[in-house]
Amino acid sequence: MSNRTRVRPPARAVAPAASPARRIAPVLIAFALGALLAGPIGALAAGDSSAGSTADRVAALQAEEAKRDAAQIVELTAKAREVQGRLVPVLDGLAAAVPPGKAPGPAVDRSDVDGWREVTGKAVADFANPPSGGTGVNIARSGLAAAVRSLDAAVDTYAAALAQPPTGRDALVELAGRQRDIAVATWSTAATQLDVLNIDSGNGHAHVFLPAAPGQGALTADGAPEGK
Repeated sequence: MSNRTRVRPPARAVAPAASPARRIAPVLIAFALGALLAGPIGALAAGDSSAGSTADRVAALQAEEAKRDAAQIVELTAKAREVQGRLVPVLDGLAAAVPPGKAPGPAVDRSDVDGWREVTGKAVADFANPPSGGTGVNIARSGLAAAVRSLDAAVDTYAAALAQPPTGRDALVELAGRQRDIAVATWSTAATQLDVLNIDSGNGHAHVFLPAAPGQGALTADGAPEGK
């Protein structure tokens, strides 16, 4: 046997086995990148058609609202004319009993005042529970409704005045006159709005004003012909 020591060859380095996480990570990264890229591409592809369909829906809704408002303008104008015709005799009676800017006139018979209350109460009911409409139509309708409520209150106040002794009526009669003036002025503003709505919708002028006296702060009809 030889005395020389045998030199063993160096051991080979063994590479560690790849962990499952390292094998899966590249797949997940590739999937995520694909999803990120696919989103914008899909959005760009669908963008034009989505914008077009939205614009079409908006246009359809606007056309539907315009048609609804046009019909409501005609209906509201007809109702305002009808109520106006019923309120004029009440205003004529109040003008004699409580002349604007003048001393009160002779006391009105109670039966006549009861007739006024029936008329104004019906007018208040005519404008109750309004349908939904465009802003312009809602403003006109709300103004007319506020006017008839104020006139109804004026008639109630005058009736309360008649229940007092003649010497104690003046304050209530004066209050009834102020409420009447507010009603006429409020109606005139709403009637002006209704006139504008009719013009804009192609119906021409619609003058549905209540009779007003100087000092009541009411707007009056212009000189344009009706329906022109």
